[in-house]
Amino acid sequence: MNATSEKRLIWISDNPFDSPEWPLVSATYNVEAGLRQEALELLRQPCAAIVLDLPAADWRTAEMLETIQSAHPGKSVLIRDPSASPADAVRLARLGAHEFLPADEDAVALLKRLQEDTPVGGTALRRAVQGEEWEQLLIGDGLEMVQVRQTIRLVADRHSTVIVTGETGTGKELAARSLHLASRRKRAPWVAVNCSALPEHLLEAELFGHVKGAFTGALQNRIGRFEEAQGGTLFLDEIGDLELGLQAKLLRVIQERELQRLGSSESIHLNVRLVAATNCDLARRVEQGRFREDLYYRLNVVPIHMPALRERREDIPRLAAHFVQKVCRAEELPCKRLAAHAIERLTQYSWPGNVGQLENIVEMAVALSGVRELLDTRDFPLPTPVSLGQAIAGAGPIVSVPDHGMDYEQTLALIERSILEQALQKTGGNKKAAADMLGLKRTTLSAKVRHLEPAAVLN
Repeated sequence: MNATSEKRLIWISDNPFDSPEWPLVSATYNVEAGLRQEALELLRQPCAAIVLDLPAADWRTAEMLETIQSAHPGKSVLIRDPSASPADAVRLARLGAHEFLPADEDAVALLKRLQEDTPVGGTALRRAVQGEEWEQLLIGDGLEMVQVRQTIRLVADRHSTVIVTGETGTGKELAARSLHLASRRKRAPWVAVNCSALPEHLLEAELFGHVKGAFTGALQNRIGRFEEAQGGTLFLDEIGDLELGLQAKLLRVIQERELQRLGSSESIHLNVRLVAATNCDLARRVEQGRFREDLYYRLNVVPIHMPALRERREDIPRLAAHFVQKVCRAEELPCKRLAAHAIERLTQYSWPGNVGQLENIVEMAVALSGVRELLDTRDFPLPTPVSLGQAIAGAGPIVSVPDHGMDYEQTLALIERSILEQALQKTGGNKKAAADMLGLKRTTLSAKVRHLEPAAVLN
């Protein structure tokens, strides 16, 4: 990329923007049906980033982003859409958008900011192309982690509540912290609370604070974690373990954006971004009556799913190398290396404990390797991988046939439905990713989904 293209933005808009005052922009375009071909020619030019004004007349967003990804794989795509909701932002992230620009910022103000920030040695476009510091917390280049980073980038500056889901050890708190660091609140407090660590009566005081004499042992006034997080982000981990009584109080605080300390009638206004996390299926808990439905919908405004490590094996070599370097730095040891067969062994393992388990076993390997520089398979005492056929053979029958018989076709349909539902849930409804997970063509998976009952699978 030459020096000119390093500063060039391609601006695609339904309202052409043209001003010689802004040399940073090489071209803008009116996206109309008759001018589509010229817009495609524009996209073939080298550039540092692409800005889209949405909605675009007669050009579907999905088709536009697909065209851009084809012409500029991995290129930063910045989007402005004053009418977009948080759900739209998440959808655009999955389609390949990288950053969602503030709705109240017009084209001139945006270009001025970019131009001021992008002289040689500037930061704005360099961050858009190379990534920001918060992204370094989320290691991985697979599709799943790319989507996580895109979602964070798009919703970071929104006020919407975010819920991070995923198995234990997948890095849910890292995702929440990345969201905080990517936002305008990054210099304000970051406060984390584990909802399963305290009984209900103590957790209520921990969250909302109390005044002197509110209960036995309340010897002085104390602010709660919500107030500590004023202007910043409050992270509630293991939100699924919250007792029903406290769920009602939390719902009121989220709705009213204010609280009262225990024992006080004074209302305190809150300016806090709430991020929750859970490793359980909250929708199932709602069905069981263990989690309030209204609170569930208040929390589930913007969902971010952290994939299990077995679902992103391509990231394991990079993660393992990162943890080796991290441990060696912490222990002030010469940096060790991973042998190729050790990396292959790590990649084959299923990692039920996810990234947390990988970090722990790497730390153990560094400690037990002594003075050896090269870490090999003997440093990673993992169980031998079991093939699917072996697993099935050793597990007994998958389905027990009752003495009175069964409906064969119906049973097969139920098993297939369960597999499809799990794959779609793990991929956030992304049929292409679900098809890849199951080793199917996307068209095959789509056909199977259409033949199932509508209520049985994710939309």
